[in-house]
Amino acid sequence: MNMKKDIHPKFNEKAKVKCACGAVFEIGSTNPELHVDICSKCHPFFTGKEKLIDTAGKVEKFKAKRAKAAAAPKKTKKVRVAKNKKK
Repeated sequence: MNMKKDIHPKFNEKAKVKCACGAVFEIGSTNPELHVDICSKCHPFFTGKEKLIDTAGKVEKFKAKRAKAAAAPKKTKKVRVAKNKKK
């Protein structure tokens, strides 16, 4: 089976990958440059160190939301009373 001409993206043998930790390495990709948040040099699975990755303050938002919910008074559920049906 022949591949169609001029429809496939250009494959870069040496595409640069830049990690948020500062690591730079090369891989094969259709993009010439990639930016990643975490790589094998800083990922907890590979390093064995626990690391909290927080993008846009999500952990703080979650903790604030939990604290607000704990401080708020508990709401009581309304009990639904069945109406008498005409027979």
